[in-house]
Amino acid sequence: MPREDYEAVMGLEVHAELSTKTKIFCSCKTTFGAEPNTQVCPICMAMPGTLPVLNEKVVEYAVKAGLATDCEIARDSKNDRKNYFYPDLPKSYQISQYDKPLCEHGKIEIETSNGKKVIGITRIHIEEDAGKLNHDEFSGGSLVDLNRAGVPLIEIVSEPDLRTTEEVEAYLKKLKSILEYIEVSDCKMQEGSFRADVNVSVRKKGDSNFGTRTEMKNMNSFRSITRAIEYEIDRQIDVIENGGKVDQETLRWDEVSGKTFSMRDKEDAKDYRYFPDPDLVAIKLSEEYIENIKNSLPELPESRKQRYLEEYKLSEKDANIITSSKYLSDLFEKAIEICNNPKAVNNWIISDISRILNEKEMEPNEIPFKFNELGKLVILIDKGTISSSIGKKILEELFENPKDPEQIIKEKGWIQISDETQIKEVVKKILEANPQSIADYKAGKDRALGFLVGQAMKETKGKANPKMLNQMFLEELKK
Repeated sequence: MPREDYEAVMGLEVHAELSTKTKIFCSCKTTFGAEPNTQVCPICMAMPGTLPVLNEKVVEYAVKAGLATDCEIARDSKNDRKNYFYPDLPKSYQISQYDKPLCEHGKIEIETSNGKKVIGITRIHIEEDAGKLNHDEFSGGSLVDLNRAGVPLIEIVSEPDLRTTEEVEAYLKKLKSILEYIEVSDCKMQEGSFRADVNVSVRKKGDSNFGTRTEMKNMNSFRSITRAIEYEIDRQIDVIENGGKVDQETLRWDEVSGKTFSMRDKEDAKDYRYFPDPDLVAIKLSEEYIENIKNSLPELPESRKQRYLEEYKLSEKDANIITSSKYLSDLFEKAIEICNNPKAVNNWIISDISRILNEKEMEPNEIPFKFNELGKLVILIDKGTISSSIGKKILEELFENPKDPEQIIKEKGWIQISDETQIKEVVKKILEANPQSIADYKAGKDRALGFLVGQAMKETKGKANPKMLNQMFLEELKK
């Protein structure tokens, strides 16, 4: 039976590290990249006799995430112990939430090539992160770094509503965007602060029963997630078509070979032997507390997109791209305050900035320059100080060595040529060198003008004023 006769059923468990200054149950710092085991204390190292104390900011951030994803917020919640052994889990249990999560029954609307679709969110709960194993390939052993142990997480569990890799990517990007907007997580995938466990099963189209699912753990790149899902769907279909049975197991995705490998049997809730943590009191939230957090929520991506469509007359496609990232959206708004030219700022972000981010495999939050530098770049072009082609060079420079665009122009000698005599000389030189283009233009081939202007820009290394060039070429060609 061909693959087209099957459909995938997927659900995601997203872990987002919260942007609190301290850990969830102690006052240790959460700074990324610190020297190993320098951000630890007896509590997060699970020394005997130590007691956890819940960080209130963690609860606030989780409630914020719940409200932003249309969840119901529990007035009565608690922490539970999730029991399992792993070398970097100091207590041999993780403090998490089981039957009384902080947030439940939410949803996110996504947009794909097939239109809009609502993806259900089962729950959002708080928990602590484990440490990290650093594998030493030379000695053959592993070293444990507990800096990450106790870093606060929210786990966002979706309903099994996802059917394609396009939907999965759209859901993850929308969720990432929401968390960035409400500023509860920096969502830096390269640092592991936004990662997903992907549950995949397949079934024949029209079948209402779910197939056996497998889980791929801790994936932190959209490309890897997409590749892993495609491979796992094909693998499961092959197993079924060959008369086999898909095992419920936890898998590891290998980026190099492009294959999944079995790690262990997949656990069920009963395997973790959950019970309420006796060292922590219940979490009771008042209506006033929840209302205050709701009132503090910033403008969310969907609302900002709608405003851009109305206020700045952006296309739906452009508004989607810009509002998909809080960093891009903030850059857009603040640059407009400097230059008062929304159309130009939009064009720079949608075209050249997006292209460079893609080429350099950078996230928007890694853009090295500030909004005022982009705003000044637009002003310099609007004033005629530089041409748009020089503007592209300045943008490249801003990515490599961010500084005031005016300083870059002076250092590189990139000021636009707007002197009429100089430009006339260039025009005459190009026309003398291209008689065929003159003939083509007079024969009605308008593209010849564009070619001549391009040659003149090349001659002046992009410094000639393009409007003046166009005008002078037309004057000469009509003689």
